[in-house]
Parts: sequence; C-alpha cells; structure tokens
Amino acid sequence: MAHPMFVRPLSLPGFFLHPRSPLALCRPGPPHPHTSSPGPWWSTSRQVFAVSTPQVWSIRPENVAGRVKEMSTGSREPPPKRKRSVEEGEGEGEGASGGMDGRNGGSRREQHPSSPSETRPNQHRLQEDSRRSQTPNPPSKGGNLGERLPPNRCQLTGADRRPPARQRNDVQPIKSLQRHWDRPTSSAGVPAPSHRVTFDFLVMSYNILSQELLQENAYLYQHCSPDILDWNHRLSSLLQEIKTYSADILCLQEVQEDHYENQIKPALQALGYQCEYKKRTRGKPDGCAILFKSSRLSLLSSHPVEFFRPGDALLDRDNVGLVVLLQPKYAMDQSDPSDFICVANTHLLYNPRRGDVKLAQLAILLAEIGRLSRAPNGSTSPVLLCGDFNSTPWSPLYNFLTTGFLNYRGLEIGMVSGQQSGARSQRLLKYPIWSRSVGIDHTCQFEKDPAAESSSSCPTEEGGRSNPPGKAPPRRAPAFNRAALKHNLKLRSSYEYRMKPDMRPEVTTCHSRTATAVDYILYTPEFSTQRSLPGGWGLRLLSRLSLVSQVELEEVNGLPNRFHSSDHIPLVVRFSLTRQ
Repeated sequence: MAHPMFVRPLSLPGFFLHPRSPLALCRPGPPHPHTSSPGPWWSTSRQVFAVSTPQVWSIRPENVAGRVKEMSTGSREPPPKRKRSVEEGEGEGEGASGGMDGRNGGSRREQHPSSPSETRPNQHRLQEDSRRSQTPNPPSKGGNLGERLPPNRCQLTGADRRPPARQRNDVQPIKSLQRHWDRPTSSAGVPAPSHRVTFDFLVMSYNILSQELLQENAYLYQHCSPDILDWNHRLSSLLQEIKTYSADILCLQEVQEDHYENQIKPALQALGYQCEYKKRTRGKPDGCAILFKSSRLSLLSSHPVEFFRPGDALLDRDNVGLVVLLQPKYAMDQSDPSDFICVANTHLLYNPRRGDVKLAQLAILLAEIGRLSRAPNGSTSPVLLCGDFNSTPWSPLYNFLTTGFLNYRGLEIGMVSGQQSGARSQRLLKYPIWSRSVGIDHTCQFEKDPAAESSSSCPTEEGGRSNPPGKAPPRRAPAFNRAALKHNLKLRSSYEYRMKPDMRPEVTTCHSRTATAVDYILYTPEFSTQRSLPGGWGLRLLSRLSLVSQVELEEVNGLPNRFHSSDHIPLVVRFSLTRQ
C-alpha cells in the first residue's frame, strides 16, 4: 500500500529542486472545488509543509519566502475586476442585424466568475495580458450589423438568467429534441360540423440562421464544433427538416440571398413549392421567404414590405416583411376569387433598447395586412402572421399583437420587447411614436386622402403607402397624438408558451447568449371577422408541434447541434379553413 505521504518536485519561479530535497513534504488534501479529482499538487487546497534549509535560501530567498507564505496561509489578492466599457453595456445605437432575433445584438460571451481557490503566482499579469489581447465586443447578430448589446444576460420570459456554460459540441448528441403533436383544449373534442366545407393545411415558421450572420457572430456558437456550423451540413439538415414536416405554407426568416437562389429555392421547387422572397434593404445579405405547395394553393398576389424610410431618423433600419394572398385549391368547382388567405412573414429589429423602432415597423406591417385582407365587399379574409418578432411572450409588444391595444404612456423604450428586465435608459416612448409623414395613424391603418379612396386597394411597390408623392397626409382627429395604439385584426397566438403541468417557459431560440421565445404564428380565429357570416371563411387551430424548455435544450447541448441546424426551432401548426 502506498504511503499516504509523498514527495514531488517543487517547481518555483527561478530554481529547481530535486524530488528528494527536504524542502517540501506534501500529502493530498480535499478535491479541487471545480473537479471531482484532487486539484494540482501545488494548489493551496492541500496541506503543505515547507522545510527550509541553507541550500534553499542560498538560491533565491525572496521567491521562496513569498511562495512559502502563500502556500502556508492560502491567501492572495483577488484579480482586479474588469471595467465594463461603454460598448458592452450602454448606448442606444442600433447595429447588429435585424435578427437574434437575431437573428438582431450581442456582446462577448461572459465568463463565469472564478472560484476562490488559488491560482499560480504571476497569474494576475497573465490574465491582464490576456484581456489586452482580446478583441473589442463583437457586433450583435441580426438586422443591422454593428449593433452593440447590453451586458451578457439571458432573458427567459422575464427572468434574469444566463444559460449555463456548455461543452463544445464535438460529440454527437445522444438524441434529438423530442417534440410531439399537441391539441389545444379550445379545439379538443369539437369536430367541425359536417355541413361545412373545410380545407386543412400545415404552416411552418422557421428562422434558419443566415450563414453570413453566423460567421459574423461566431462568439454566440463557441459550444459548437466547426463541422456542425459548416453550411453544407446545415443546408442538408434544414432541407431534411422541411421535408419531414412537409408543411403546405413555409415562412422562413434569415434566408441568405445567394443560398436561396442557388440552393434553397431549387431544392424546394423540386419538392413542389412555389417561392416568394424579399431581401432586406441596403445590401443586407438575407431576407424573408414565403413558400407554398402549388398543388394545394395558388398565388393571387405578392406584396413586399420595406420598413426603411429615407430621411426618417426612426425608420432607418433594413428589416422587411412579405405579404401574399393565397387561394386554396380545395375543389375547383367551388373556387371563389374572393376566398383567400392573407399570409404575412416578417423579422423585426432585434435591438432591445429600440422598442420605438419595433412598434413603428409592426404598425407598417399591420397596416399593409389590414389593407390587403379586405375584400371589395368590405369583408375580411383570414390572416396568418408569422415571423421572428424579437419580443418575448407577455411583453407590451406581444400583448399589443394579441389584444389589439397598447397604452404606452410612461412606457420605457427598453421595456417594449421584454428582452431585458430593466431598461438601461429611462427614455420613455414619445407620442406619436412615428412621424405623420409615414402615413399611418394610431389604429395602424393607412391615412387616406379622400381623392385617393377609390384607388386605395391597389398595391404599391413600397408596401402600400397611400399618400400621393409630395403631398402631406390630411389632418385627422387629435387621437393620433394620444399615447395609445390599436389594430383591428383580432389576432390570436397558436402557442401558449408555458409547458404543462409545471408551467415552465417554452423556448424557441437558444445560443450561448440567450434562451427565450421570440417566434410566433398568429391567426384570426374562427368566426372573429365579418367573413364568419354564411358563405364566409374562418380559421380553426387543430394541432401544433410542441415547443421545448431550456432544460430540454441543455440536454442536446443547445442550438445549433448535429440534429438541429439553426439557433431557432421551427413552429409547426395545423389549421382548418372552414366555410359555412
């Protein structure tokens, strides 16, 4: 049996001792606090007995004395705290892409605080040199590249949490995410009456993570091995996922233009999809796409929506939307040109500090949806609104979408999207939020000149701006100056974003910086519009593919991974379009 006491060579700065020297006699102490095995033999977590001799002091006394004192007392000064730069935590500026949503901001992955256990001498100097060699805080991921994010904090449906550090994804996960089909209680046990004409269809909304944005924000994916982030691997995995669900309507975000034209579009056309695409403005690399099976739906019209307005200090971002009108092919002998579904897809700005920009972008999109979903007879078609909204569930922006009303008096700009628990600036939303020159009122409808009323249903190239060039919109009631927004679409979310029975928050995006929900499929529920009258259409939610919690994502080493090639998961919902 080995003797519990043993001797090892003592390597101190400036000299070397033979193992048999009487300088030190060590025996193992308690395990190192961060591992299951004993720490380094020189750690102060061991009991060290130093025996000095004339031979030792004749070498370098000052080094030996300092080392012996440190090892015997276990004390040393903690490393100096790093000062946060303005770029890492402050400022209102926008930058990173309109996404994370990445797909839009970010800061360097934050290191967990070190333990109180000891480190080697001169470690302070090494740590300081390492800090000086680090590059500045990288731009965030999303709509406008170059944006700086607030400190590295993880917002999980309103709670300040940070995803735990993960190991590199060098080993294939044991399993993929386990998702199942869930039937909402509102539709369970309520079959559609047999006298109705129905058209069942499947919808997918998916932020597929632009490869260019991934590379520009590589600090978000340090837990992934390079082969997992390789585009060829990701493309194959994404196409396989789309093929597996075989949705009738696909709404994709962060679709890189060159990949779309050369690879994604040809591959999906081979699967029977017709493709519509809108790239972000001012040379940004990605955009939004709506794809649908031409065997089941036909395209009536397509309307790209640009949020950028030249010369407008608020609407100077490059995010976009896309709205299409689709007619179901349920039976050719029953087709009616007035029967269609209005499908919209968007990717709003990411920047958590710019809730005013997000609300203005959303108002433009809602105005376009409201205009296009109205039929000539005044009735309203069913609406599907999909996308990455870069806003958490139950945030003011989400509540505005689902309730149709927002009183923003006294609301801080940084609190609109719910992405951070406390705004770093006390700036409040001003009213009106956007300029009257945008041509949209507080009800998220286009302000129309009486002379242009007859032509208001004609689509325009920039997303339905109805004011004639060079002519200011007519003066309306002072309601526009009230601190409130409204819309009349009566939207409902397809998901509840709480897991039963423990009500854990559900997550749609996860990387080394955040784990939260920002993706939505909203719809106008059955019989909520005038089209619910006899002969009209209504949307009914049949089932949905379940979401996951942060715990389940940690079990597969987060996103992306070998089975899931984006930092978002797809939302998949089955609807029934019913006609009385």
